Amino acid sequence: MKLSDMIEEFIKEMLEDEKSIEIQRNDLAEKFNCVPSQINYVISTRFKPSQGYYVESVRGGGGHITISKVNITKSNYLMHIISSIGDSITAQEVSIFISNFLSYNMISKTEAKLLKVATSDNVLIIDTKDRDRLRANIFKNMLVNLVED
Repeated sequence: MKLSDMIEEFIKEMLEDEKSIEIQRNDLAEKFNCVPSQINYVISTRFKPSQGYYVESVRGGGGHITISKVNITKSNYLMHIISSIGDSITAQEVSIFISNFLSYNMISKTEAKLLKVATSDNVLIIDTKDRDRLRANIFKNMLVNLVED
């Protein structure tokens, strides 16, 4: 397991029983024997609003970082993702979204497979520029159909 994964898992375990936690970046860096910027990296890449978290950083004089779980519904989450997808999207970006959906139990494994297959380069055999635009349209339309009433 990579250091970033271990830090992420540690923070998520802290959040299991709490809606919000306050951590000292330097203390966490010391615990994992890493530089504080590694903690910043993990927090900025794995605890984003689109992943269901709100992060507030207080600097200076024993500054701390507060991480809160945002209670979002599946429908709100999917609609947020749909609106954040631009006119085009790569297969790799779709794969990242699908991985996040699975890790937050937003979709089933079967739905993930269908999303991946329908948006894969193997299926979309057209010019690259057009392919990424078509992929975005297909992906967004499939997600709309996963939104619950």
